[in-house]
Amino acid sequence: MSGTASQPPSSTGSVKLDAIKQKVEAAAPNKLSGVALYSRFAFAGAVCCSVTHGALTPVDVVKTRIQLDPVTYNRGLIGGFRQVIANEGAGALLTGFGPTAAGYFLQGAFKFGGYEFFKQQAITVLGYENASNNRTAVYLASSAMAEFFADIALCPLEATRIRLVSDPKFASGLIGGFGKIYSQEGFGAFYSGFGPILFKQVPYTMAKFVVYEKVAEQVYANFVDKSTASAGMNTAVNLGSGLIAGFAAAIVSQPADTMLSKINKTKGLPGEGTTSRLIKIAKELGIRGSYTGLGARLFMVGTLTAGQFAIYGDIKRVLGATGGVEIAK
Repeated sequence: MSGTASQPPSSTGSVKLDAIKQKVEAAAPNKLSGVALYSRFAFAGAVCCSVTHGALTPVDVVKTRIQLDPVTYNRGLIGGFRQVIANEGAGALLTGFGPTAAGYFLQGAFKFGGYEFFKQQAITVLGYENASNNRTAVYLASSAMAEFFADIALCPLEATRIRLVSDPKFASGLIGGFGKIYSQEGFGAFYSGFGPILFKQVPYTMAKFVVYEKVAEQVYANFVDKSTASAGMNTAVNLGSGLIAGFAAAIVSQPADTMLSKINKTKGLPGEGTTSRLIKIAKELGIRGSYTGLGARLFMVGTLTAGQFAIYGDIKRVLGATGGVEIAK
């Protein structure tokens, strides 16, 4: 038996260096991976979307009323608040809170968790260097795929929300509205707006993540040292980058958002397909009409997107979800 001690796995060849390496590795936090990591991404995304969309339910109510009845609600965002309160009471501003909070909890989990997952898959397939050099394409593809699955989860609850907001007498809340649509119109009614919601949400999410990533990248490259930035500074960067991303996403997706509100307001005529309904609505709206309510939506989307990225980043940090791969240069 040899008197020399066996070297540890992945040895550097030097006992002293091995000892230093082991101390560093012992002190470093364990990086998460697999289900442990992506479940944290999904949870952080679910919370940030549910909280922000739920908190902005009153703005969404006014925005939807402006889109569905621009003749009556023609006084802008602040005037719209006053009209809703005067006509129906302050409680009407929380119409659709249940389906909003529940729907965006599910959507946020798929959107943020899926984005991180698909981004990692792209890195695995392309290799880190190629993914970094083509990161805009990676961001676009990852966000589009994540949003597709997120919309499958969101669509029935969004249809219920819009029906409740457009017709306050339709039902008393999420369970009642969901059940009434199902019993009267069947399961397919929940997905009558799936085309518009994809048309709205996929470009929205692509713009949201790409603009956020690009703005944050420029801030860290030119103004803030990410390696030494405090938690508060990182939250501020997330807020600012998210605000700009929200404005871009709102402008890109506004026409489809208006069409989604219109198609979910009432059920179609007998034998009328979704595509024909969309074409008819698009012709009726025109370019100008499709941007009805943009001011309210810019405020709403800018605020909630800034909040989402700030909350998402903070929850990830608290949960120790630090195993994601960043490809920004």
